[in-house]
Amino acid sequence: MEVLRPQLIRIDGRNYRKNPVQEQTYQHEEDEEDFYQGSMECADEPCDAYEVEQTPQGFRSTVRAPSLLYNLIHLNTSNDCGFQKITLDCQNIYTWKSRHIVGRRGDTRKKIEMETKTTISIPKPGEDGEIVITGQHRNGVISARTRIDVLLDTFRRKQPFTHFLAFFLNEVEVQEGFLRFQEEVLAKCSMDHGVDSSIFQNPKKLHLTIGMLVLLSEEEIQQTCEMLQQCKEEFINDISGGKPLEVEMAGIEYMNDDPGMVDVLYAKVHMKDGSNRLQELVDRVLERFQASGLIVKEWNSVKLHATVMNTLFRKDPNAEGRYNLYTADGKYIFKERESFDGRNILKLFENFYFGSLKLNSIHISQRFTIDSFGNYASCGQIDFS
Repeated sequence: MEVLRPQLIRIDGRNYRKNPVQEQTYQHEEDEEDFYQGSMECADEPCDAYEVEQTPQGFRSTVRAPSLLYNLIHLNTSNDCGFQKITLDCQNIYTWKSRHIVGRRGDTRKKIEMETKTTISIPKPGEDGEIVITGQHRNGVISARTRIDVLLDTFRRKQPFTHFLAFFLNEVEVQEGFLRFQEEVLAKCSMDHGVDSSIFQNPKKLHLTIGMLVLLSEEEIQQTCEMLQQCKEEFINDISGGKPLEVEMAGIEYMNDDPGMVDVLYAKVHMKDGSNRLQELVDRVLERFQASGLIVKEWNSVKLHATVMNTLFRKDPNAEGRYNLYTADGKYIFKERESFDGRNILKLFENFYFGSLKLNSIHISQRFTIDSFGNYASCGQIDFS
């Protein structure tokens, strides 16, 4: 483990180094009491934004969440928007639900019910439905709803990303430019530490990521498709003028702060007319999805980059950068990676021209999948023209 090169995280606009700790694995389950207490730290104050229905018996509120958050099932989804069929394994999801929403012997649910004087009904494994909270007092129902929402949100944040919003950069000119770049780098810099053919991106998978998503149901995929369409109608058409954005992929840069120990090298993408329209467009899409909760807010602006070299590819050609660092149950994995010396590459190819292309669509793509062209499988898209 390279303790001097930990993961970088951003908090309140500042960058911090995250030093991974070696965790011991125990046969016994995690203490859900500790998890419950930790998750409830921000849930003490009831939220009046929830809809609470008054009934003859008292008050009632429902929590709508993907059934994958609490059902032990395998779900095959498809819809009429041309989404690809996907399969999601939910074994770990039900395990989490049984430990943290219900708890061993129902302890967690009983604790929330006792403290809020409510009754909580959760669908059984294999059944669709809503979590229903009932009680004699409105504030108690709201308090229970708040706590359950915090638990569900905590779990969702621990899930690996399933999809991402992106522009595909798979036009022939750019792919040929990338292959030329790879060939020249290997010809001139292969003797530099860590430089070899295994760390180059697959040219068919070149893309610009706007944001990463956790989509756990067909309904959430459909919601993402609809929100992207709303973005098109409300501001994308105005920014693009209803035409493809003409951009150039030129110049390279590295992610970390030491050119002698590089993990990710990327190509820069900018508008051919010198305007800021591409950055404005992606930032507004990011802002809209963050406001909806579909994308967790980490950044205020999208860093436009097309990864061309990544040391994670050395051992795993399907690796996807920092988004590969967590398991399904949210535990951090420190991946050993051999950095490369990028000083000569940066010097010789600082202004390398990969080519020009027209960006005319944003895709909702599914991770770890490929389509018939070798690119990421698209679950939906919007076109500018």
